[in-house]
Amino acid sequence: MSEVKKIATRESYGNALAELGAEHDNLVVLDADLAGATKTGVFKKAFPERHIDCGIAECNMMGIAAGLSTTGKVPFASTFAMFAAGRAFEQVRNSIGYPHMNVKIGATHAGISVGEDGASHQCNEDLALMRTIPGMVVINPSDDIEARAAVKAAYEYVGPVYLRFGRLAVPVINTNPDYKFEIGKGVTLREGTDVTIIATGLCVSSALDAAEMLAKDGVSAKVVNIHTIKPLDEELVVEAAKATGKVVTVEEHSVIGGLGSAVCETLCAKAPTPVLKIGVQDVFGESGPAAALLTKYKLDGAGVYEQIKAWL
Repeated sequence: MSEVKKIATRESYGNALAELGAEHDNLVVLDADLAGATKTGVFKKAFPERHIDCGIAECNMMGIAAGLSTTGKVPFASTFAMFAAGRAFEQVRNSIGYPHMNVKIGATHAGISVGEDGASHQCNEDLALMRTIPGMVVINPSDDIEARAAVKAAYEYVGPVYLRFGRLAVPVINTNPDYKFEIGKGVTLREGTDVTIIATGLCVSSALDAAEMLAKDGVSAKVVNIHTIKPLDEELVVEAAKATGKVVTVEEHSVIGGLGSAVCETLCAKAPTPVLKIGVQDVFGESGPAAALLTKYKLDGAGVYEQIKAWL
């Protein structure tokens, strides 16, 4: 995967907002004093009259976004995942989720790949938190192509959407000309017969790398990209599980409450299957270079490969 183009999905987010802003006058962007980091500064430069800097007041920003949505605007409230899902959880739940407001939450800098910012900013719990809010759509794109498509789909969807983006540049993998993004529908990236690897976000590229390594050992791995954590593509998950009889989930998130939990909930009810959950193992992160952290927490291709091989 090292030879392909790499782009951080937060960059994709900022570029997609600017493109959509040119098409839709009702799109507004809110920021919590992080336009440079979240890349919403791209939108701000193009449409300053439709960009609102709410300052370091994330809870207030969510309330403002909810209010704007009642006037026909489509607000994208942007900040780090730790602040969007963590600090502002009550406002997201009560002011956006409960009344089912048409608000989009752009959460950047998710997962341990935030790197040197350390455990306080490495949000590995956001997918779990957002999944619990009734009616909230939760999307975790894997690359630039998927992230841009997800922003557009979120705008077109009427209702609350949580979009998760990363700081680290990741490989562009969804290059198939037939690729189509659809909320609630996953994508099979590689066929296999021995084990199914279901991954999301940054870890989709890791899963593909691991599958290539497993192939050298004679293990045929099916790789499925789940970009929408909620609603989950249950049909694809069940189909993939039955195809191989063994499932591995991979995510840059806690193994509690995220993709792994969503997959297990589905399989437990519809197709009981042995599952290995690869992710952050109920621990906090630490400060360090993103690539080194992914290696230490075994979320890079080699780490995923080693865990799957040992399990098999």
